[in-house]
Amino acid sequence: MKKKIALFTTGWGAEILSQFLRGMQSALKESEADIFLFLCYSTYNDTPAVKQGETNIYNLPDLHDFDGAVIFSSGLDDKDKIAGIVSRSKEAGIPMIIQGNEIEGVSYIGSDNYQASKDMCAHLLKEHDVKNITFFAGTKESYDSKLRLDAVRDCLKENHCEDYLKEVFYTNWENAVAENYINKLRMSGEELPDAFICANDGLAMATCVALFNNGYDVPRDVLVTGFDYIEDSKIFDPSIASVDQCFTEMGEATIRLWRKLLDGAEHGISDVIPCKFVPGDSCGCHEFRDSDRLRRQKGREAFSHRSETTYFNRKLDIIDSTILSCLTYLELKDNLNRLFTDDHVYEGDSFHVLLEPNFGLSIYDSNIKMQTDRYSRNVEVLYSTEDGNFYKEELFPTHDLIPGRDPSGPNHLYIMLPLHDEDSAYGYLVFRDCIEKLMNHFLHTYYTRMSLAFEKFRHALTLDHINKRLLDLMGRDPLTHVNNRMAFEDKEKFLQSQINSNPDIKFAIAMFDANNLKMINDSQGHEAGDEYLLRACHLICNVYKHSPVYRIGGDEFVAVLTGEDYEKRDERMAAINEMMSPYSETLPLPSDYVSIACGIATYDINLDCSVADVIKRADEEMYKDKAEKKS
Repeated sequence: MKKKIALFTTGWGAEILSQFLRGMQSALKESEADIFLFLCYSTYNDTPAVKQGETNIYNLPDLHDFDGAVIFSSGLDDKDKIAGIVSRSKEAGIPMIIQGNEIEGVSYIGSDNYQASKDMCAHLLKEHDVKNITFFAGTKESYDSKLRLDAVRDCLKENHCEDYLKEVFYTNWENAVAENYINKLRMSGEELPDAFICANDGLAMATCVALFNNGYDVPRDVLVTGFDYIEDSKIFDPSIASVDQCFTEMGEATIRLWRKLLDGAEHGISDVIPCKFVPGDSCGCHEFRDSDRLRRQKGREAFSHRSETTYFNRKLDIIDSTILSCLTYLELKDNLNRLFTDDHVYEGDSFHVLLEPNFGLSIYDSNIKMQTDRYSRNVEVLYSTEDGNFYKEELFPTHDLIPGRDPSGPNHLYIMLPLHDEDSAYGYLVFRDCIEKLMNHFLHTYYTRMSLAFEKFRHALTLDHINKRLLDLMGRDPLTHVNNRMAFEDKEKFLQSQINSNPDIKFAIAMFDANNLKMINDSQGHEAGDEYLLRACHLICNVYKHSPVYRIGGDEFVAVLTGEDYEKRDERMAAINEMMSPYSETLPLPSDYVSIACGIATYDINLDCSVADVIKRADEEMYKDKAEKKS
């Protein structure tokens, strides 16, 4: 049976994460093990509720079922989340390895960021005579950012020029924050530093763009360096001077460390991979790169990438329209299942959409709440195929994570993504063996768009359900629970529209007035009067079982006769007259006394231009009947 390794991180450092994953997969070729990547895209600017909804995916696995856990902290530097995962791993008694962030008692894998950062700083000092430096840091809590800043400070100290570091500016890893800094610097009229040292390549490229937009040239006016040596920074113009952290080698070393821990090595062992500083155009060292060749290669790939993006966006649009066009939860399940069954070219033959069992129920009952800090014991299978084999059961135990997974056979990478609205968990998606979709952020777009579509669908159906209930209450008589006058006015409009479009329509209007209501109210009280009205209404509804009945006034009722009640309207009217009590004004009245004046009129195309004409004739017939019964 294959072993299982849980990997926890965010997807914002997609390229370095992809390198790390490829290193792990390469080292696992001689082992039987699947990697389960629990991935989200939480940001520092998220509300607490959104952050909870994203990171809830980390609570999905039961680590007792795993043979090891890895935290890729180059993407995840949330101390509380990291501490929680470490605690669960220890409780489960499995090997725990953290990349990029040392924690006492936890095995560590990393790269020598410190020495490489010192080498980069020394290069700026000795080769480019830099004397004024601004450091664009990540967050104050980030271990990686702090280590790189410490390396710069130590390098300056060793060269007796600590005062060269003029400012440390924290960007919270937001490129826009760095861009705003450059814009304000230009507006203030202050001089540029000699160099911006950025804590990662994304910040470095954003800094270059902002400098260009403000009329500065890199490297002529100012030098810029980054960190991570990602593909985008290699083909960027100018190519970014950066530090290669060797993430592929780190991934391979992680598996070697994992094997040692499985074999009984003591927890807390570590391995550090050497890094290297790679000069580039952004620091004025053009001879170190073949950037033009890489740019030409990317240019050749642009066409196929554009075609793939076009298809991908079209697929997302189809998913949106399929979800949002559904009028019921059952229709949503059927239509989405049919969509993925007919076309899963993008998703592949191993793809799963698993929803919380209360997702559908919560649409129709606001008292039913969704999970926020865990997933339910079972999930509802909206769509599931593994190696092309469809999972046909409606429910699946969440504990097992993936329907139809083969515990033997080739190694696989499973990527688990959360579906949620703020902190309400809707379920999760599972993709398999798709590092390329991780690198181009397609997975991020896919699950966020699907979450948004589910959210809109759920809110629309909830609102529709509430509106229908309100309309029902608004159109319901509180005493008799038959339809009220407002509902009859709507029915009248509907009948009129049918007359306008189909003059051959067949219907009749029956009018009723409960006799002696005032006398009963005056002699026995209004409670007795209400009971009398209920007996009268029951009698009408019992005779006209196939037609809607309306209470349109205190003692007035109306029925719209169609179908069988219309065809047998004379028999029905005779029946109601036979079932009621004889008219009487002598007190006391019998306890089961019911006397109703009745009138009926049939729509006649030659007599009636409107429904109101039919109602008027029925009302006249009713008053004739009332007069006859009284006499």
